[in-house]
Amino acid sequence: MTDLEDLKARFAQTGFIADETIAVAVGLMTKLSRPLLLEGAAGVGKTEVAKALAAMLDTKLIRLQCYEGLDAASAIYEWNYQRQLLAIKAHEGTGERAEAVEAKVFSEDYLLKRPLLLAISEPVPPVLLIDEIDRADTEFEAYLLELLSDFQVTVPEIGTIKATSIPHVVLTSNGTRDLSDALRRRCLYSYVEFPDAEKELAILHRRIDGLDHVLAQEIVGFVQGLRREDLEKIPGIAETLDWAAALAGLDVRTLDGNLESVQASLICLLKTESDLKTITPEVTSRLAGKAA
Repeated sequence: MTDLEDLKARFAQTGFIADETIAVAVGLMTKLSRPLLLEGAAGVGKTEVAKALAAMLDTKLIRLQCYEGLDAASAIYEWNYQRQLLAIKAHEGTGERAEAVEAKVFSEDYLLKRPLLLAISEPVPPVLLIDEIDRADTEFEAYLLELLSDFQVTVPEIGTIKATSIPHVVLTSNGTRDLSDALRRRCLYSYVEFPDAEKELAILHRRIDGLDHVLAQEIVGFVQGLRREDLEKIPGIAETLDWAAALAGLDVRTLDGNLESVQASLICLLKTESDLKTITPEVTSRLAGKAA
């Protein structure tokens, strides 16, 4: 068995079906100790790559969920001001020089480690997931560059804190804004597509025990067709799994045999009012007929 096949098999043991592109990207990431940037539409399984990698390596998953306004205090570190004040008060009247007290309270003992600093402080390399980096402000990317290139963090009051171990870094982006060239240069890159029918069918059988094979094939065919409709929010793999579980719970055996239940259950796949109105019973009947 080649290294690539072995990696795909190990991913499969975690419940994640990795295609060759993902397996190659993850293999190179671990061998070269380089961050991996996964880009693609929401719902294609980018975050699941990091979760599966952590499970495969039997290591800790440290997740930084990005958002607009994210800053260093939330992502890297901040000082434990309450403990610092208590320590200063405790040293009052002891005659200890102010410089010595300052050196004590501005030490790692009083540092609150946020995900980025925590990731490089672990004795065993964790998986660091920087999720939806495109949601953060462009200024935040500057905070990441030192960590992504040198795996270290600079704290002005202390100096440079180097990594105890080098984490496996996975960044995800939904492509809502362009990322800087500086960030991209520091990463390996892979674009993640929606799964083809064969892979999505394999995911269904891997994740949902006892799912009828014929129904699973119809579900995949329906969802694959649905993604080609004019929708605001294309359903991802998680939505396919939710819908399959819902249909099994409703005791639906075939899609075209119970269109009323199928139509009602589309709330698992469609997440906007516009999309619910777009997929009329007539459209559902058409897609179910093609999927059968």
